[in-house]
Parts: sequence; structure tokens; C-alpha cells
Amino acid sequence: MTSQTSLPAPVAPASLAARGSRVGAGLAVLAVALSVVTVVLDLANRGADVPASAALDPGWIGCLTGLVQVVPGALLLRQLPRHPVAWLLVGSGLFWVVDSLCSSWIAYAVYTAPGTPGASAAFYVYQRLGAGLLLGLPLILLVFPHGRLPQEPLWRRLSLASIALTALLPVLLAVVPSTTAERFAGAPLDPALARLDVDPVSIALPWGVWRVLLTVAYAGVFLSLLVPLAVVVRRYRAGDAVGRAQLRWLVWAAVINVIVIVVGMNVTDPLPGILLCLGVGVTSAAIVVAVTRHNLYAVDRLISATLVYALLAGAVVLIDVLVFALAGAVLGQRNSALVAIAVVAAVYAPLRDRLAHVVRRLRRGSRDDPYAVVSALAEQLEVSSSPDQQLVAVAQAVGEAFRSPYVRVEIAGPSGERQVVEHGSPAGRAVELPVVYRGERVGQLTLCPAGSSELSERDQRLLGDVVRQAAAAARASELSANLQASREQIVTAREEERRRLRRDLHDSLGPSLGAVTLRIETARNLASRNPAEADRLLEQATSDVAAVLADVRRLVHDLRPPALDELGLVRAIDQLARRLESPDLAITVVDDGLDGAALPAAVEVAAFRIASEAVNNVVRHSGARRCTVRLSFADALPWGPAHAVVVEVHDDGRGIPHDVAAGVGMLSLRERAAELGGTVSVECPSGRGTVVRAVLPCGTTSTTPPRTGASTDAR
Repeated sequence: MTSQTSLPAPVAPASLAARGSRVGAGLAVLAVALSVVTVVLDLANRGADVPASAALDPGWIGCLTGLVQVVPGALLLRQLPRHPVAWLLVGSGLFWVVDSLCSSWIAYAVYTAPGTPGASAAFYVYQRLGAGLLLGLPLILLVFPHGRLPQEPLWRRLSLASIALTALLPVLLAVVPSTTAERFAGAPLDPALARLDVDPVSIALPWGVWRVLLTVAYAGVFLSLLVPLAVVVRRYRAGDAVGRAQLRWLVWAAVINVIVIVVGMNVTDPLPGILLCLGVGVTSAAIVVAVTRHNLYAVDRLISATLVYALLAGAVVLIDVLVFALAGAVLGQRNSALVAIAVVAAVYAPLRDRLAHVVRRLRRGSRDDPYAVVSALAEQLEVSSSPDQQLVAVAQAVGEAFRSPYVRVEIAGPSGERQVVEHGSPAGRAVELPVVYRGERVGQLTLCPAGSSELSERDQRLLGDVVRQAAAAARASELSANLQASREQIVTAREEERRRLRRDLHDSLGPSLGAVTLRIETARNLASRNPAEADRLLEQATSDVAAVLADVRRLVHDLRPPALDELGLVRAIDQLARRLESPDLAITVVDDGLDGAALPAAVEVAAFRIASEAVNNVVRHSGARRCTVRLSFADALPWGPAHAVVVEVHDDGRGIPHDVAAGVGMLSLRERAAELGGTVSVECPSGRGTVVRAVLPCGTTSTTPPRTGASTDAR
């Protein structure tokens, strides 16, 4: 049952992959080295008096945020050296590291060791070019996951416009005069920073023009995200199963980042920076997993678990706050803390389990509880009396367990007819899974997953187990019905055979024997007076007795070929072959250990009839020069019996065309084999000829001395 948890991702040629691996490793080493320098500067700046107005954060947090982008990007470059998403991750991460290094260098060169060179250049990179960090997110959204901008002209133009709008702020900050930037921000630079050369490149424009441009640029930072988000939504709606799963990893990262932002708004430094690093790291990891398609569909469980624990954490915090507020008013702050701890401990575990169960049930149905699925199916199968009703129960159970709007179950019965049941109406993408019973494909399950849900490998195994058991139940019910029908047919056939024998004995043998008796009595009466007439009557009686004997032989042969009892199966078929062969056709009978074996009577008759019909077909239709009849045993059959007789008739004739329908003789062969639970196959090899192979189960066998040929000849 094939959507898989790990799907193959495009892999670059070995030489290109090696070069990408070296480049990625080199950039990662560079990022780590710059981060080490930044940490050293931060340690040196610990004793410096860096005013808050300088807005110079310690660089180590920013470096960590950069590294959680560079390292995943370098790993992605190792496998996909030309993938734009990998380069965006590495480029954005390096920019974060360089920007953070500049922050720490400014603090060191201005406040820790004044006069150290490079402060002006570092300030320009940090204060002016640092806004370029905003470009990473929209660019990744626009090219994720395959690395290309939208191909449609309208969406491509909108994407380029969005990129330009995002880049507007970094471009303007790179050329805006420092006095204009201070005036727009409403806060002057720290005097120590103002002494730096902060305007290496600036464009003098009227204040009104700069105010409009900067206002548009800052607003564009938020507006520019609308198009990338719309592109992501559009790709999700138009994507296939793999593309949707890749985008859901981005959704999961977005959920984590929302949680990080909410928590970060209520904590103090340095926790907001650490939480930002966590959010960026999770996003980078999600991007790598989605692009490489590793454990792709695990995201469904991640999203459910993330929502569960986020809601749970919110509920715990809310309970904590309420208990503190109520208990604090009555018991005081100290006792209220103890009460809050007790209440949260008592409520947390059952609330977590209940909330997790509800979320999973609403989103994924009961598939995460295999016992519940099997139990529900068993209850429905118990009240289903026919195979059709059982398949309906299967379709309903699968639809409820997987919250699927449409389920179609198609099963092939033992006799070849197909049973099809449907539950619900088709909606969206359909997943087709084979139904296998005893190693043989016997049907197909078609399922429309609910919403954006995907079928993981675990889901497919559960579906396979459920449907396989249901197929076995349906097969058992149908076989039971067929068994009852077979019993009725056996009784009917027995009575019909008895009626035929009675009719033949009464209408044929009886009158014939009666006529013989009358002729003999008449001959006795005439023997003394007219010997010639008496002799004539006795001669007629002799002819009548010969005719009666012929009728007896016919009846006996119809019941069971006498040659089987006289010669055994192998020699009886050999006798048949000698009678049918000609100068144009050589027939060879090969015995592989079957001669002398005590076989069930039904197996002997079926094997003889099948061989006889197949050889007669060779004589009449094949135009063959050689024909081989091979008789052997087959051991360890998959459907149960320890042994089976194999009859194989192979000729070198013209074969059977594919478009020729099976005739009465071939259907008779299959019916004889099916009566014993066996099979008959007809194949035409690539060369000339036809191979008829019959497998007739006979249980365990024993060998006896060869038959002596004694008998039942009614002569």
C-alpha cells in the first residue's frame, strides 16, 4: 500500500554534489569562524559602558540565528548544489553572522577600545545594510520548494514587484543622509556613534521626499509579504500530494514562529533573541526536510502535536493565572502559589490526553488507534450477513476511521466476478491501494483523504490490514455460500445420475434382457421339433447379449474409465497416447514419480479427462509434430494441500491466438480442476506451441506396488 514517508529527492551528479559539499562546508566554516570572533568581542565588551541609545545588541545571539540557517543550507547544498533555496539559506545565514559581527565590532571599537579602526564601516553595514535581512523570508516563500518563481506572467510580475518592494527599504537606508534618518526615526544617534563617518554614500533630497519614500518603504516591508503568502496558498491548492506535504512543513514552521512571537512579547532580554533563533532554526530545518523529501508526511503528526501542546500550554497558563488571582485574594500570595501548582498538576495530564485525543480525532479520525478501527470493523461485520453487506461495512469503517468523504472497495470473488461498493461521494484527490489476499491481488481500495491529510506509511499498513481482513471475511462468506450451493449441486447431480442409470437400465438393458429371455425360452420349445429355428433364435439371443454387454461397457466407462483400474493413471494415459498418435504426431508420456501412487479416485478421473481433452485438442487443432504429456507431484502448495498432481501437456504446434475465446473443451478442463480446488492454465510461449498445465490437489500421498492390470472388463 505506496504514499511513503520518505520520498526520493532529486540528486545531483557525484562531481557536482562533491563541489556543492565543499562550498557548503567552506561557508559553514567561515560562518563558525566569524561567530567565534563575535563571541570573543562580546566577552571583551562585557565591561564596557554601552548605552541603550546605541541599540547595539550582543552579537552572539544573531550569530546563532545565522548559524541555524547556514548549517542546514550547507547540508542542503551537499545534496542539491544548485538549488536556490539552499543558497538563500546560506546567504541569509552569513548575512546574519556578518551583521552580528558588525554590531559587536562597533561596541568594541567605539566603547571598549575607542579608536580601533573599522567602526565606520561596521556601523554602515549594521545600521544601513542590515535591513537587507528582511529579504530572506519573502524570497524563500516565492521560490519554495522547487526553487523557481511562479511561471504565470501575472504571478511572476507580482512576485518581482514584491521583491522590489521588500528591497526598497535596504536601498533607501543605504543612501539616506544620517540627519534625515534621525529625523524620521525621532531619535538622535548616540554622540559617540555620531562622530563616525555614517554617510559614506548619501543622496541629498528634500525632507518631504525622504519622508514619503521612507514611509512607503517601511510599509512595504509588511505589504510585500502578501504576494509570497498568496503564492504559497496558490501552490498548495494546485499542488500534488508531494507538493502539498512540502508546503505543510512550511505551515508547521509558521505555527512554531507564531508561538515564538507570542511568547517573545512577554519575556525579557535575552529570551526574545533566543526564541527568534529557535523559530528561525525550526524554519530552516523544515525547509531542508521539505526540499529533500525526507519523512515528508511526518508533518501531519507534527502539526497535530504542535497544536495540542500549544493549546495545552495556553490552558495551563490560563489556569495558573486564574488560580493565582482567585487564591491570592483569599489565601495570600504564598498559599496561592501552592494551590496553583496543585491545580495545574491535577489538571495537566488528563487535559493533555483529552485535548490530544480530540484534536487527533477531529483532524485524522480514529486511524491513530488501530484497535478502535479494528473493533469498529468487527462490530459492523458481525451484523453483516452477505459479502456485499460486509464490503459496505468495510467502506463505512474506513471512511469513518480516516474521515474520508469517499471510499470505494472493489473485490474479485473466487469465481472471477467483481464486487464493488462505494461510500460517500468523490471529493478531491483519490489514493488507490491494492488489496492483497494470500499473496494475490484480489481488488483495490480507492480513498479520498480528508482535507489536506495524507496517508503515511503507517496509515497504509493499517488500511492494508483492515481491508485484507475484510477481504478474508467476504471471501469466507462467499465460499460458505458457494459450499452450500456446491452441496446442493452434488445432491442434485447424484439424483440426476441415479435417474439416468435407472432410465438406462429400465429402458435399455431391461427390455433387451427380457427379449433375450423370450428367445431362449422359444428356442427351448422348438429344439425338439424344429432344431434349425431354435438355432436361429439362439444366434439372435447371442447378438442381443453382445449388444447388452456393449451397453454395460458404455455405462461403466461413463462412470469411470476402466483403464484406470486396469492399468493405473500413467499407463492409461500412455494407452490413450498410443491410440491417438500417428506418423505425423509423436506423443510421449513422461512419468515423474506418479506411477504406482495411490491417488484419490476423483483426482485420477480428473487427471485422465484433462489429459485426454488436451491431447485430443493437439491432434485436432495444433498441427504439432511432437507432444509431451508429463505427470508429476507438486509439494507445499500455497493454498493448503501437501501434495498435488500436475498434468502438463506441451506441444510444438501453432499455438492459440490471443483473440480466440475459450471453447467448451477448455471450459470443461477448468471446471474439472475447480471441482477439486485446483487450477488449469493455458500458455503460449514466445516460440511455438501450447502448454496446458493442470494442478489438482490430492492431500498426502502414499505409494503402492504397481497395478497388475486385473479387472473389471465386462466381456
